[in-house]
Amino acid sequence: MPTETISAAVKPVRRSRPQWPVPAGLILLSLIPVIFGALRLTELTSGAAVTPQNARFFASPVPVVTHIASVTVYSLLGAFQFVPSLRGRRGWHRIAGRILIPAGLLTALSGLWMSVFYPLPDGHTDVPLRLFFGAAMLLSIVLGLAAVRQRDFVRHSAWMTRAYAIALGAGTQAVVGLTWIILVGPTDVPTRAVLLGAGWVVNLAVAEYVIRGRARNAPRRATAPGRTVSRPSPAVPRRGE
Repeated sequence: MPTETISAAVKPVRRSRPQWPVPAGLILLSLIPVIFGALRLTELTSGAAVTPQNARFFASPVPVVTHIASVTVYSLLGAFQFVPSLRGRRGWHRIAGRILIPAGLLTALSGLWMSVFYPLPDGHTDVPLRLFFGAAMLLSIVLGLAAVRQRDFVRHSAWMTRAYAIALGAGTQAVVGLTWIILVGPTDVPTRAVLLGAGWVVNLAVAEYVIRGRARNAPRRATAPGRTVSRPSPAVPRRGE
């Protein structure tokens, strides 16, 4: 038996990594703000009692309804962009992107509007954080859109990952806040602002880890989803050279 055949026979077969744990985790994390958003919509449509905590939503419901609807679509559909087999399909990626980009822009813009114009029951301690990360999400989507128009798919993926991480901040903030209450106890206004920022920082740190992991495993030349890189064959020297 030829040596090449023996080598091929004993060569270990690499098992493909499971594709769904990460999207499933993202969907579970998204369900936290989605459920609370659904409860808020129910409150607005069922004629619930107006309290200091919800008076701003009854006074101006359009921004909060827009924010809940857009972030629900953005967070749930965006999780499927982390499935490698789907992300590699050019048709799926484009169709999903045409939904995700408007939804992400509405999420960021409505969040910024509420941060500026809604009177918050706890005062304005966390407004600078909301404005900073809302603007960062908006800028990330704009830069991601600009990158894909320039056919720079690596940079597009990086910016859209950052935008998604910021949008998912509410889920992480709920986990961080609940953990603090269990381990430390009730929070005051400054502590809640710190925990709010911590949720966004944790998500962005994970996003940067994912982005750098992709960069280490990426081919030398970035291509569109669904395309392969054709490497040139080595030149064969001519006779006499």
